[in-house]
Amino acid sequence: MPVAAEKVVYLLKPRGFCAGVVRAIDIVDLALEAYGAPIYVRREIVHNRHVVEDLASRGAIFIEELDEAPSGSRVVYSAHGVSPEVRREAEARGLLVIDATCPLVTKVHLEAIKFARQNGTILLIGHRDHDEVIGTQGEAPERTIIVSTREEALTVEIPDPNNVYYLTQTTLSLDEANVIISALEQRFPHIQGPPAQDICYATENRQQAIKRRADTSDLILVVGSQNSSNSRRLVEVGVNAGTPGYLIDDERDIDAQWLSGVRAVTITAGASAPEVLVQRVIEHLRNQFDFNRVEEVEVIEENVKFPLPKQLAVDHARLTQISG
Repeated sequence: MPVAAEKVVYLLKPRGFCAGVVRAIDIVDLALEAYGAPIYVRREIVHNRHVVEDLASRGAIFIEELDEAPSGSRVVYSAHGVSPEVRREAEARGLLVIDATCPLVTKVHLEAIKFARQNGTILLIGHRDHDEVIGTQGEAPERTIIVSTREEALTVEIPDPNNVYYLTQTTLSLDEANVIISALEQRFPHIQGPPAQDICYATENRQQAIKRRADTSDLILVVGSQNSSNSRRLVEVGVNAGTPGYLIDDERDIDAQWLSGVRAVTITAGASAPEVLVQRVIEHLRNQFDFNRVEEVEVIEENVKFPLPKQLAVDHARLTQISG
């Protein structure tokens, strides 16, 4: 009797939480421990339903706008950043702000401020409804035009083609961004960009890992929430490389039809997806679809860490000593 072919899961590394996400979640955790509940968080701290539900169960209250938080309360800004208008509102209402903006998003904000001082036009490459793009645009709303597609890059009109700059959302597909940047450079030969690319290291690393392994797999599963930009881009990168893929919140989203005839599955996770969800997906594939081998494939080494806000770290250490 012929032996059935082995069914294998390729587990990509790096995957899951990036340094900015780890920092943002740690900030809410430490704030709850140091100051006690409730801690208000403006928008989702990171774009993952499981993370948000877990923090909410421990006393974090997620709000859409600052007017939902009582005056004088503690509010955490999400990893995606906020506009100066939001910061002014917080100050006016006496809110105690803890800023969990990813340092790489802050870098883009500072570039927007710098370019705005040149009195030119800033073309911000990104998705209009994304919190990060909304916050960055807010640094210079009268000078910033959002460009989401190559078609928009080919038709956008600006006052002075000799005084124009571009920035990008940190979680875009690197290939998609380069196509748009190339179109802008063809139309505006004098356009200037940031000294280093804005797309973050974690987004690029996870995309490169998908590209390098796509041709060894029959299917790609990306663990991440539907509103996670970087997770959606991972699926697109795999599909563009010729391998079908799906974005799943957890193992419950897997459709059995996807696994029909599949012998090799590559699994990765967006930068805001917890590792526990990845492990649940693997167990599901083992138990329900007989994937009997798991091989972790490290494509790129990652060891980036970001420091916590100084005052929060000091307060947490002091209060921990007192309680101890």
